[in-house]
Amino acid sequence: MRIATWNVNSIRSRVDRVAAWLERSDCDVLAIQETKAKDAQFPMDQLTALGYEVAHHGLSQWNGVAIISRVGLADVEVGFPGMPPYGDPLAPEARAIGATCGGVRVWSLYVPNGRALGDPHLAYKLDWLERLRVAAGGWLSADPSAQIAMMGDWNIAPQDEDVWDMAVFADSTHVSPPERAAFQAMVDAGYTEVTRAYTPGPGVYTYWDYTQLSFPKRHGMRIDFVLGSPALNSRVEGASIDREERKGKGASDHAPVIVDLVDL
Repeated sequence: MRIATWNVNSIRSRVDRVAAWLERSDCDVLAIQETKAKDAQFPMDQLTALGYEVAHHGLSQWNGVAIISRVGLADVEVGFPGMPPYGDPLAPEARAIGATCGGVRVWSLYVPNGRALGDPHLAYKLDWLERLRVAAGGWLSADPSAQIAMMGDWNIAPQDEDVWDMAVFADSTHVSPPERAAFQAMVDAGYTEVTRAYTPGPGVYTYWDYTQLSFPKRHGMRIDFVLGSPALNSRVEGASIDREERKGKGASDHAPVIVDLVDL
């Protein structure tokens, strides 16, 4: 079974690339983020024509998450328990969707960016991650044998090697101690980041900004991850980052991150 995560940075702009990638990659389940579409705007037909089911959660032209599966899609859950709202007035954002696909509880997660050190959005990001940790820990406590894959754009570079130059990020989000501690807390709750063992750095990234020739200069960040429960981690037989998909006209600024699981 092959699962993957990809921040597509607007599904309406890139549905052709997503459909072509699904066919080329032989992917069974794809979690996507930053769809930038309301539910009614999501281009379902092009994906369902390939034999996939789709669950999407989008509220506006911002955020948006989806799960695309050809191995079943059941028990869809919009948002995780306790997920905090944001804004004035406070309102939920489309940042998390879960579904059971081929026996795996898949979560497509788009962690808040944080914007800048000291910004209220960073406090929101840390609260969001703490609420996710509590929920995720509860899932394992309820069923230690559960197969759970929390996949998405985490907007955190957990290690120094996950950015092209730490000096550039010295006063930035994504690498701050509180953010890295929040990521580590997910690991301490019982989840393993399953891709790094098969795609070790340095110089291995999943995101490259559109500006300043970041991609050809290899000025990237590693911020897209798959965190697996113990039962899921035991099935992992490989992982890769499809850097080629970042190339060419109309590419997202993120690359797909792929995990291969041993079939049960």
